[in-house]
Amino acid sequence: MMQATVRSFDPATGSGSVFLDDGTVAGFGAAAFAGSGLRLLRPGQRVAIGCDSGGAIVSLTLATFPLPGAAGRDARPAAGQDAEPAAGQDAEPAAGQDAEPAAGPGAPPGTAGQDPAPG
Repeated sequence: MMQATVRSFDPATGSGSVFLDDGTVAGFGAAAFAGSGLRLLRPGQRVAIGCDSGGAIVSLTLATFPLPGAAGRDARPAAGQDAEPAAGQDAEPAAGQDAEPAAGPGAPPGTAGQDPAPG
């Protein structure tokens, strides 16, 4: 999968052009855009492109999405399917490991499971 930056896009025809990372300008036709599932591209947007053996762009989508038909190649796991927990969520402890006990109210972060200081 290669990435590029949108140079131009004509919503009436569904065609446009991109800057490849080496600065080369490459055009894409309506068929490549139609398969993307997108409704609009804006200049400056990062896109992922798929090219045929001759270098012509045959598919494109936003850089954060997998290319159409790329299931299994560079695909990201769906939520809940071996994905890392979202920020603020704890992962389940591995089999045979105990979860860390919760700290009491007012305890400083990172002190769960520690004996309180004598005082």
